[in-house]
Amino acid sequence: MIPVNRLADPVVRAFVTAVNTNDKAAFDATLSPGATMSDDGTDRDLMDWADKEIFSSNGHMDVESESEDGRSLVVDYRNDTYGTMRTTWQFTVEDGRVSRFETGQA
Repeated sequence: MIPVNRLADPVVRAFVTAVNTNDKAAFDATLSPGATMSDDGTDRDLMDWADKEIFSSNGHMDVESESEDGRSLVVDYRNDTYGTMRTTWQFTVEDGRVSRFETGQA
């Protein structure tokens, strides 16, 4: 596993930190206005998804690997609803914030 503080991209690092500390305000601060996301190839309402999949179910990301630029991760993701699953996360970062992320089972 890669320690969160060693993730290459600072914006992705802040995103993962916010998820792992269940800090909704910090999570929101990593996102650009109008940010979007998809889960298993289907676009979702980002805030509704985050509330359900992260904040109300104690989501946590253990990063297994990252791409050279740090914007693609393989993660053991766990929450109280689904347990642990191996997932991929791809981030689009613009102007220092996440404008889109895509996640799904690896």
